[in-house]
Amino acid sequence: MARIDAFFKLMNDEGASDLHMVAGQQPVLRIRGDMERVKFKELSNEELKAMLYEICPEDRIKIFEETGDMDFGYEIPGLARYRCNFFQQKYGIAAVFREIPSEILTCEQLGLPKVISKLATLPKGLVLVTGPTGSGKSTTLAAITDEVNKIRKHHILTIEDPIEFVHRSQSCVVNHREVGTHTKSFHAALRGALREDPDVILVGEMRDLETISLAMEASMTGHLVFGTLHTLNAMKTVDRVIEIFPANQQAQVRSTLADALRAVVSQTLMKRIDTKGRVAALEILICNPAIRNLIREGKTYQIPSTMQTGKKYGMQILDDHLDELVKRRQISPEDAYTNAIEKARFLKYLKKAPADFTEV
Repeated sequence: MARIDAFFKLMNDEGASDLHMVAGQQPVLRIRGDMERVKFKELSNEELKAMLYEICPEDRIKIFEETGDMDFGYEIPGLARYRCNFFQQKYGIAAVFREIPSEILTCEQLGLPKVISKLATLPKGLVLVTGPTGSGKSTTLAAITDEVNKIRKHHILTIEDPIEFVHRSQSCVVNHREVGTHTKSFHAALRGALREDPDVILVGEMRDLETISLAMEASMTGHLVFGTLHTLNAMKTVDRVIEIFPANQQAQVRSTLADALRAVVSQTLMKRIDTKGRVAALEILICNPAIRNLIREGKTYQIPSTMQTGKKYGMQILDDHLDELVKRRQISPEDAYTNAIEKARFLKYLKKAPADFTEV
Protein backbone atom coordinates (compact mmCIF):
# COMPACT_ATOMS: atom_id res chain seq x y z
CA MET A 1 0.00 0.00 0.00
CA ALA A 2 1.34 3.42 -1.00
CA ARG A 3 1.79 5.94 1.83
CA ILE A 4 -0.53 8.43 0.16
CA ASP A 5 -3.38 5.90 0.17
CA ALA A 6 -4.12 6.84 3.80
CA PHE A 7 -4.99 10.37 2.63
CA PHE A 8 -7.25 8.95 -0.07
CA LYS A 9 -9.03 6.87 2.59
CA LEU A 10 -9.45 10.01 4.74
CA MET A 11 -10.69 11.90 1.70
CA ASN A 12 -13.31 9.23 1.09
CA ASP A 13 -14.37 9.09 4.76
CA GLU A 14 -14.80 12.89 4.92
CA GLY A 15 -16.73 13.10 1.65
CA ALA A 16 -14.10 15.37 0.10
CA SER A 17 -14.04 15.99 -3.65
CA ASP A 18 -10.35 16.97 -3.86
CA LEU A 19 -7.06 16.51 -2.04
CA HIS A 20 -4.36 19.21 -2.35
CA MET A 21 -0.76 18.43 -1.44
CA VAL A 22 1.79 21.25 -1.64
CA ALA A 23 5.46 21.26 -0.60
CA GLY A 24 5.90 23.12 2.70
CA GLN A 25 2.23 22.89 3.67
CA GLN A 26 -0.19 20.52 5.39
CA PRO A 27 -2.43 18.45 3.11
CA VAL A 28 -5.79 20.11 2.39
CA LEU A 29 -9.20 18.59 1.57
CA ARG A 30 -11.98 20.32 -0.37
CA ILE A 31 -15.19 19.45 1.45
CA ARG A 32 -18.52 20.78 0.10
CA GLY A 33 -16.56 23.38 -1.83
CA ASP A 34 -14.49 24.66 1.12
CA MET A 35 -10.78 24.02 1.78
CA GLU A 36 -10.08 22.26 5.11
CA ARG A 37 -6.55 21.59 6.39
CA VAL A 38 -5.70 18.06 7.55
CA LYS A 39 -4.13 17.72 11.01
CA PHE A 40 -0.79 16.49 9.71
CA LYS A 41 2.75 17.83 9.56
CA GLU A 42 3.94 20.14 6.81
CA LEU A 43 5.53 18.06 4.06
CA SER A 44 8.94 19.06 2.72
CA ASN A 45 9.53 19.07 -1.03
CA GLU A 46 11.59 15.86 -0.86
CA GLU A 47 9.07 14.06 1.40
CA LEU A 48 6.16 14.99 -0.85
CA LYS A 49 8.04 14.11 -4.05
CA ALA A 50 8.87 10.64 -2.70
CA MET A 51 5.23 10.12 -1.67
CA LEU A 52 3.87 11.24 -5.05
CA TYR A 53 6.38 9.36 -7.18
CA GLU A 54 5.42 6.13 -5.39
CA ILE A 55 2.07 6.04 -7.25
CA CYS A 56 3.15 7.61 -10.55
CA PRO A 57 4.09 5.49 -13.62
CA GLU A 58 7.75 5.94 -14.61
CA ASP A 59 6.96 7.26 -18.08
CA ARG A 60 4.74 9.95 -16.52
CA ILE A 61 7.48 10.96 -14.05
CA LYS A 62 9.74 11.62 -17.04
CA ILE A 63 7.03 13.77 -18.71
CA PHE A 64 6.49 15.70 -15.46
CA GLU A 65 10.21 16.42 -14.99
CA GLU A 66 10.46 17.64 -18.59
CA THR A 67 7.30 19.77 -18.69
CA GLY A 68 6.49 20.75 -15.07
CA ASP A 69 2.93 19.42 -15.10
CA MET A 70 1.19 16.14 -15.89
CA ASP A 71 -2.08 14.20 -15.50
CA PHE A 72 -2.72 10.51 -14.91
CA GLY A 73 -5.26 8.18 -13.31
CA TYR A 74 -4.79 6.15 -10.12
CA GLU A 75 -7.11 3.53 -8.66
CA ILE A 76 -7.49 1.93 -5.24
CA PRO A 77 -9.59 -1.22 -5.78
CA GLY A 78 -12.73 -1.18 -3.66
CA LEU A 79 -12.36 2.53 -2.83
CA ALA A 80 -12.27 4.87 -5.84
CA ARG A 81 -10.35 6.16 -8.86
CA TYR A 82 -8.45 9.45 -8.75
CA ARG A 83 -7.65 12.01 -11.41
CA CYS A 84 -4.15 13.13 -10.50
CA ASN A 85 -2.40 16.33 -11.53
CA PHE A 86 1.22 17.04 -10.59
CA PHE A 87 2.70 20.50 -11.11
CA GLN A 88 5.76 22.52 -10.14
CA GLN A 89 5.25 25.77 -8.23
CA LYS A 90 7.44 28.34 -6.50
CA TYR A 91 8.20 26.24 -3.41
CA GLY A 92 8.53 22.85 -5.08
CA ILE A 93 6.21 20.06 -6.15
CA ALA A 94 2.42 20.09 -5.71
CA ALA A 95 -0.46 17.80 -6.62
CA VAL A 96 -4.25 17.84 -6.76
CA PHE A 97 -6.36 14.68 -6.70
CA ARG A 98 -10.03 14.54 -7.71
CA GLU A 99 -11.98 11.52 -6.44
CA ILE A 100 -13.94 9.60 -9.08
CA PRO A 101 -16.43 7.30 -7.31
CA SER A 102 -16.23 3.62 -8.24
CA GLU A 103 -20.04 3.48 -8.35
CA ILE A 104 -21.66 5.31 -11.26
CA LEU A 105 -24.84 6.99 -10.07
CA THR A 106 -27.87 7.05 -12.37
CA CYS A 107 -29.54 10.25 -13.57
CA GLU A 108 -32.39 9.49 -11.15
CA GLN A 109 -30.02 9.04 -8.19
CA LEU A 110 -28.36 12.36 -9.05
CA GLY A 111 -31.75 14.07 -9.11
CA LEU A 112 -31.37 15.14 -12.73
CA PRO A 113 -34.45 16.04 -14.82
CA LYS A 114 -35.89 13.22 -16.98
CA VAL A 115 -34.84 14.99 -20.18
CA ILE A 116 -31.17 14.36 -19.26
CA SER A 117 -31.60 10.57 -19.32
CA LYS A 118 -33.51 10.91 -22.62
CA LEU A 119 -30.30 12.21 -24.21
CA ALA A 120 -29.06 8.60 -24.09
CA THR A 121 -31.71 7.67 -26.69
CA LEU A 122 -30.54 10.18 -29.33
CA PRO A 123 -29.50 8.40 -32.55
CA LYS A 124 -26.81 10.96 -33.44
CA GLY A 125 -25.70 14.54 -32.89
CA LEU A 126 -23.60 16.58 -30.46
CA VAL A 127 -24.43 16.90 -26.74
CA LEU A 128 -22.31 19.27 -24.61
CA VAL A 129 -22.10 19.25 -20.82
CA THR A 130 -20.54 22.49 -19.62
CA GLY A 131 -19.61 24.36 -16.47
CA PRO A 132 -16.60 25.52 -14.47
CA THR A 133 -13.98 23.11 -13.12
CA GLY A 134 -15.42 20.96 -10.34
CA SER A 135 -19.05 21.47 -11.37
CA GLY A 136 -19.82 17.76 -11.80
CA LYS A 137 -19.67 17.58 -15.60
CA SER A 138 -17.94 14.18 -15.57
CA THR A 139 -20.52 12.77 -13.13
CA THR A 140 -23.42 13.88 -15.32
CA LEU A 141 -21.75 12.51 -18.47
CA ALA A 142 -21.04 9.22 -16.71
CA ALA A 143 -24.73 8.89 -15.76
CA ILE A 144 -25.84 9.50 -19.37
CA THR A 145 -23.21 7.09 -20.72
CA ASP A 146 -24.28 4.47 -18.18
CA GLU A 147 -27.86 4.82 -19.46
CA VAL A 148 -26.61 4.28 -23.04
CA ASN A 149 -24.69 1.22 -21.84
CA LYS A 150 -27.87 -0.29 -20.36
CA ILE A 151 -30.47 0.40 -23.05
CA ARG A 152 -28.60 0.17 -26.37
CA LYS A 153 -26.58 -2.48 -28.20
CA HIS A 154 -23.83 -0.27 -29.56
CA HIS A 155 -20.10 0.50 -29.34
CA ILE A 156 -19.17 3.26 -26.87
CA LEU A 157 -15.70 4.79 -27.23
CA THR A 158 -14.43 7.21 -24.58
CA ILE A 159 -11.43 9.52 -25.05
CA GLU A 160 -10.25 11.10 -21.78
CA ASP A 161 -7.24 12.68 -20.10
CA PRO A 162 -7.06 10.73 -17.85
CA ILE A 163 -9.75 8.01 -17.79
CA GLU A 164 -12.20 8.88 -15.02
CA PHE A 165 -15.36 6.77 -14.63
CA VAL A 166 -14.83 3.17 -15.79
CA HIS A 167 -17.85 1.64 -17.52
CA ARG A 168 -18.11 -2.14 -17.62
CA SER A 169 -19.59 -3.38 -20.90
CA GLN A 170 -23.28 -4.22 -20.40
CA SER A 171 -25.58 -4.14 -23.46
CA CYS A 172 -22.89 -2.10 -25.20
CA VAL A 173 -19.22 -2.76 -25.89
CA VAL A 174 -17.22 -0.05 -24.09
CA ASN A 175 -13.63 0.93 -24.91
CA HIS A 176 -11.71 3.54 -22.90
CA ARG A 177 -8.75 5.41 -24.42
CA GLU A 178 -6.47 7.66 -22.37
CA VAL A 179 -4.64 10.59 -23.96
CA GLY A 180 -0.90 10.19 -23.41
CA THR A 181 -1.19 6.44 -22.78
CA HIS A 182 -3.30 4.97 -25.59
CA THR A 183 -3.24 7.92 -28.00
CA LYS A 184 -1.19 11.10 -28.48
CA SER A 185 -4.03 13.63 -28.34
CA PHE A 186 -7.78 14.13 -28.39
CA HIS A 187 -7.82 14.98 -32.09
CA ALA A 188 -5.60 12.00 -32.98
CA ALA A 189 -8.00 9.71 -31.10
CA LEU A 190 -11.02 11.31 -32.79
CA ARG A 191 -9.47 10.83 -36.22
CA GLY A 192 -8.88 7.18 -35.39
CA ALA A 193 -12.35 6.79 -33.89
CA LEU A 194 -14.04 7.12 -37.25
CA ARG A 195 -12.31 3.86 -38.30
CA GLU A 196 -13.17 2.03 -35.06
CA ASP A 197 -16.89 1.57 -35.71
CA PRO A 198 -18.21 3.57 -32.73
CA ASP A 199 -21.86 4.52 -32.32
CA VAL A 200 -21.29 6.76 -29.28
CA ILE A 201 -18.13 8.80 -28.66
CA LEU A 202 -17.37 10.55 -25.37
CA VAL A 203 -14.73 13.29 -25.58
CA GLY A 204 -13.46 14.15 -22.08
CA GLU A 205 -12.60 17.73 -22.97
CA MET A 206 -13.02 19.74 -26.17
CA ARG A 207 -10.00 22.01 -25.74
CA ASP A 208 -9.06 23.25 -29.20
CA LEU A 209 -10.29 24.03 -32.69
CA GLU A 210 -9.23 20.70 -34.20
CA THR A 211 -10.92 18.61 -31.49
CA ILE A 212 -14.15 20.64 -31.72
CA SER A 213 -14.09 20.43 -35.52
CA LEU A 214 -13.61 16.64 -35.51
CA ALA A 215 -16.30 16.18 -32.85
CA MET A 216 -18.76 18.15 -34.98
CA GLU A 217 -17.76 16.14 -38.06
CA ALA A 218 -18.33 12.86 -36.19
CA SER A 219 -21.76 14.03 -35.00
CA MET A 220 -22.69 14.90 -38.58
CA THR A 221 -21.69 11.47 -39.90
CA GLY A 222 -24.13 9.43 -37.84
CA HIS A 223 -22.43 9.28 -34.42
CA LEU A 224 -23.71 10.45 -31.05
CA VAL A 225 -20.94 12.57 -29.53
CA PHE A 226 -20.81 13.72 -25.90
CA GLY A 227 -18.25 16.36 -24.87
CA THR A 228 -17.44 18.94 -22.21
CA LEU A 229 -16.55 22.62 -22.35
CA HIS A 230 -15.61 25.14 -19.65
CA THR A 231 -18.42 27.60 -20.33
CA LEU A 232 -20.97 29.08 -17.92
CA ASN A 233 -24.30 28.79 -19.74
CA ALA A 234 -25.96 27.55 -22.92
CA MET A 235 -25.69 30.79 -24.90
CA LYS A 236 -21.98 31.21 -24.10
CA THR A 237 -21.39 27.57 -25.07
CA VAL A 238 -22.78 28.12 -28.55
CA ASP A 239 -20.76 31.34 -28.90
CA ARG A 240 -17.58 29.59 -27.67
CA VAL A 241 -17.85 26.81 -30.26
CA ILE A 242 -18.34 29.31 -33.10
CA GLU A 243 -15.75 31.86 -31.96
CA ILE A 244 -12.90 29.33 -31.73
CA PHE A 245 -12.97 29.15 -35.55
CA PRO A 246 -11.41 31.85 -37.80
CA ALA A 247 -13.80 34.66 -38.73
CA ASN A 248 -13.98 33.58 -42.39
CA GLN A 249 -15.26 30.12 -41.34
CA GLN A 250 -17.81 31.17 -38.75
CA ALA A 251 -20.83 31.45 -41.08
CA GLN A 252 -20.29 27.85 -42.22
CA VAL A 253 -19.67 26.69 -38.63
CA ARG A 254 -22.95 28.28 -37.48
CA SER A 255 -24.80 26.28 -40.11
CA THR A 256 -23.00 23.04 -39.23
CA LEU A 257 -23.48 23.54 -35.48
CA ALA A 258 -27.18 24.29 -35.97
CA ASP A 259 -27.57 20.90 -37.65
CA ALA A 260 -25.25 18.96 -35.32
CA LEU A 261 -26.09 20.26 -31.83
CA ARG A 262 -28.78 18.37 -29.93
CA ALA A 263 -28.47 19.69 -26.38
CA VAL A 264 -26.37 21.75 -23.96
CA VAL A 265 -26.45 21.01 -20.23
CA SER A 266 -24.70 23.74 -18.19
CA GLN A 267 -24.27 23.17 -14.49
CA THR A 268 -22.92 24.71 -11.32
CA LEU A 269 -22.51 22.83 -8.02
CA MET A 270 -24.06 24.61 -5.04
CA LYS A 271 -23.62 23.91 -1.33
CA ARG A 272 -26.80 22.48 0.20
CA ILE A 273 -28.23 24.02 3.38
CA ASP A 274 -30.79 21.29 4.13
CA THR A 275 -28.28 18.43 4.37
CA LYS A 276 -24.61 17.63 3.77
CA GLY A 277 -23.45 17.64 0.19
CA ARG A 278 -23.99 19.72 -2.93
CA VAL A 279 -26.67 20.03 -5.58
CA ALA A 280 -26.31 20.89 -9.28
CA ALA A 281 -28.07 23.99 -10.58
CA LEU A 282 -28.81 23.28 -14.24
CA GLU A 283 -29.46 25.17 -17.45
CA ILE A 284 -30.77 22.91 -20.21
CA LEU A 285 -30.92 23.82 -23.91
CA ILE A 286 -32.68 21.43 -26.29
CA CYS A 287 -32.13 22.23 -29.96
CA ASN A 288 -35.61 22.53 -31.43
CA PRO A 289 -36.20 24.27 -34.81
CA ALA A 290 -36.43 27.73 -33.19
CA ILE A 291 -33.05 27.32 -31.48
CA ARG A 292 -31.47 25.98 -34.69
CA ASN A 293 -32.64 29.05 -36.60
CA LEU A 294 -31.14 31.40 -33.98
CA ILE A 295 -27.77 29.61 -34.18
CA ARG A 296 -27.82 29.62 -37.98
CA GLU A 297 -28.71 33.32 -38.15
CA GLY A 298 -26.14 34.38 -35.52
CA LYS A 299 -28.83 35.53 -33.04
CA THR A 300 -27.53 33.61 -30.01
CA TYR A 301 -28.44 36.54 -27.73
CA GLN A 302 -32.09 35.51 -28.23
CA ILE A 303 -31.47 31.93 -27.00
CA PRO A 304 -32.35 32.61 -23.29
CA SER A 305 -35.79 34.07 -24.12
CA THR A 306 -36.51 31.19 -26.53
CA MET A 307 -35.51 28.72 -23.80
CA GLN A 308 -38.08 30.26 -21.44
CA THR A 309 -40.83 29.46 -23.93
CA GLY A 310 -39.47 25.96 -24.57
CA LYS A 311 -40.21 24.34 -21.20
CA LYS A 312 -42.38 21.68 -22.84
CA TYR A 313 -39.20 20.39 -24.56
CA GLY A 314 -37.42 20.09 -21.20
CA MET A 315 -35.57 23.40 -21.45
CA GLN A 316 -34.82 25.49 -18.38
CA ILE A 317 -32.71 28.57 -17.71
CA LEU A 318 -30.30 28.67 -14.78
CA ASP A 319 -32.13 31.41 -12.88
CA ASP A 320 -35.40 29.43 -12.92
CA HIS A 321 -33.65 26.42 -11.39
CA LEU A 322 -31.87 28.57 -8.79
CA ASP A 323 -35.24 30.08 -7.84
CA GLU A 324 -36.70 26.58 -7.47
CA LEU A 325 -33.78 25.44 -5.28
CA VAL A 326 -34.15 28.49 -3.01
CA LYS A 327 -37.89 27.87 -2.62
CA ARG A 328 -37.18 24.24 -1.71
CA ARG A 329 -34.69 25.54 0.90
CA GLN A 330 -31.91 23.46 -0.65
CA ILE A 331 -29.53 26.37 -1.29
CA SER A 332 -29.05 29.75 0.36
CA PRO A 333 -30.46 32.91 -1.27
CA GLU A 334 -26.94 34.39 -1.07
CA ASP A 335 -25.47 31.56 -3.18
CA ALA A 336 -28.34 31.85 -5.65
CA TYR A 337 -27.72 35.61 -5.97
CA THR A 338 -23.98 35.08 -6.50
CA ASN A 339 -24.49 32.53 -9.29
CA ALA A 340 -27.54 34.08 -10.98
CA ILE A 341 -27.48 35.71 -14.40
CA GLU A 342 -30.18 38.28 -13.53
CA LYS A 343 -29.23 39.05 -9.93
CA ALA A 344 -32.05 41.52 -9.34
CA ARG A 345 -34.50 38.60 -9.45
CA PHE A 346 -33.06 37.27 -6.16
CA LEU A 347 -32.92 40.51 -4.20
CA LYS A 348 -36.36 39.75 -2.73
CA TYR A 349 -34.86 36.79 -0.85
CA LEU A 350 -32.06 38.83 0.73
CA LYS A 351 -32.07 41.08 3.76
CA LYS A 352 -29.18 42.96 2.20
CA ALA A 353 -27.59 42.54 -1.21
CA PRO A 354 -23.95 41.35 -1.03
CA ALA A 355 -21.48 44.07 -1.97
CA ASP A 356 -20.00 43.58 -5.45
CA PHE A 357 -17.76 46.38 -6.66
CA THR A 358 -18.01 45.12 -10.27
CA GLU A 359 -21.74 45.85 -10.25
CA VAL A 360 -21.30 49.48 -9.23
